Amino acid sequence: MKKYFIQNAPFVVPTTDGKLIEEHHGLATTANKEISIAHMIAPPNWSEPFQRPEFDEYTYIIKGKKQFIIDGETVILEAGQSIKIERNARVQYSNPFSEPCEYIAICTPAFSMDLVHREEL
Repeated sequence: MKKYFIQNAPFVVPTTDGKLIEEHHGLATTANKEISIAHMIAPPNWSEPFQRPEFDEYTYIIKGKKQFIIDGETVILEAGQSIKIERNARVQYSNPFSEPCEYIAICTPAFSMDLVHREEL
């Protein structure tokens, strides 16, 4: 039995906001509840509702910029920067800029709609 798994077919999460989400490891692809790893591209002028997730989320910016509002504080990351946002922080993710933002997101435990607690718009 192999001690590794190469992901060649990430799950593309259906979205209605133009954001690309390719989950490489996590609940949707490998049934892993401990961690999720996703490659994402947020289009210009994209945003999500505020949320208060029950997981830590790490984000590494590959290209472009991404805005985070974390417990009322606005943080902007650029390519080559990363951030860890601790679980239960009130956070909004957005790309209010004119260029797409490409990034990797890692959640521990794995991302789940049951754990994200998005606010109504």
